Amino acid sequence: MTTITWRYRGGVAARTVAAIGGGYVLTSIASALIAIALPLPRADAVTIATLLSFVVYTCVILWVFATTSALRAWIGVVAVSAVLGAALWIVGRMA
Repeated sequence: MTTITWRYRGGVAARTVAAIGGGYVLTSIASALIAIALPLPRADAVTIATLLSFVVYTCVILWVFATTSALRAWIGVVAVSAVLGAALWIVGRMA
């Protein structure tokens, strides 16, 4: 029988927070960017972006738990959120 260390439990907890909290932030930024970027009527663009957000959130959760460390998961989620947030800010300023 193997013992589960506190380090392992902490890594799982950190990944869980990154997947739930960080994934939500990343997904909401991506959804807003998709809704703005689609050349459709506003209602259609928001509907498509909302439907795609479920795919994005699922992919983020899968990626967070597939990485080699919790630190890499956090860095990835924060970096992608920052890039998408900057793009959303630029597109929002242009609109």
